[in-house]
Amino acid sequence: MMDPWQAWAWPWLTTMDIYRHALEPGREEAAAPKELEWTTPNRVTLDLPSLLLRDFSSGESRARPVLVVAPFSLHDAGLADLAPGHSPIESLLANGCHDLFLADWKSATAKTRLNTIDSQFAALNVVVDEIGPPVDLVGLCQGGWLSLAYAARFPNKVRRLVLVGAPIDTTAAPSAFSGMINPVTAALIDELIRRGGGLALGRDLAELWPRPSDKAARTLEALELEPPTTEAARRALENFSRWDARLLDLPGPYHREVFHWLYRENRLATGRFWALGRRIDPRRVEQPLFLLAGERDDIAPPAQVFAAAGLVGTRKCDIETALAPCGHLALFMGRRTAETQWPRIAKWLSG
Repeated sequence: MMDPWQAWAWPWLTTMDIYRHALEPGREEAAAPKELEWTTPNRVTLDLPSLLLRDFSSGESRARPVLVVAPFSLHDAGLADLAPGHSPIESLLANGCHDLFLADWKSATAKTRLNTIDSQFAALNVVVDEIGPPVDLVGLCQGGWLSLAYAARFPNKVRRLVLVGAPIDTTAAPSAFSGMINPVTAALIDELIRRGGGLALGRDLAELWPRPSDKAARTLEALELEPPTTEAARRALENFSRWDARLLDLPGPYHREVFHWLYRENRLATGRFWALGRRIDPRRVEQPLFLLAGERDDIAPPAQVFAAAGLVGTRKCDIETALAPCGHLALFMGRRTAETQWPRIAKWLSG
């Protein structure tokens, strides 16, 4: 029987062929996808060069502010509020997190093409100060490792920490990225960035992102839907299709650092990660910690997520874990996950 990782991860040759395709000259630009339409009403309260702070709060109280940190990766923050019944934002608001904010990363431009991980840290720090610390951080996917590192860098600014589908120890288990990292040289990454004028272009990164070949099955799995028969299900499918087409461009230095520091060198889990002039020691994180992983997550397997429990200084009695019967995207978009796991997180945050 074929190992499930072998069935999902791409072979070496395929990976290299895709890199060559991404670097081909003269490829046509894709039409600009439709802009994000939010499911939950919100307002922008801070507009930074690399980040928008969105306020979803239902009141004016700032007693227990919650900041959801979206991943700064291939797609935009729409995964946090995709459609009714498929929205962590909606679930958090409905279950007691009334002072709710979202870090919505902007696609990189010529003005922000030199941004690094430190640049993103600095922007996140401005956002936390704008809200008023301490805040509860909810890190989604790559927003999770950023949130953990932020809590270690600024422990007094974080009250509680939630990590969902976050790759923390990238050597704890093989993932869909495992077969892609080693054969990709620094020269290939540099060439990809050079071709993008200093940016890692979303259309090029999409060629490299591991995903099943059956797009329809992938969509239904992400949304935790059977073949749709309702108007709500059709709306969710349409919103997913639009989200999947909206690709972020990343600053070249940031993309290079994430690729090497997080995935190739595993610096965060091994105490060799630096942020804003200081080495990040996860043991400085002593706040209550909630870890949610997907049982079938090939992007951030459960072992990579749950490894955080052994790295932080939080007391064991203050660490809660949950394993959802789903894949990666369903952690943020799945109907069943929105109904079961996110209310549990909201109640934990309110405790």
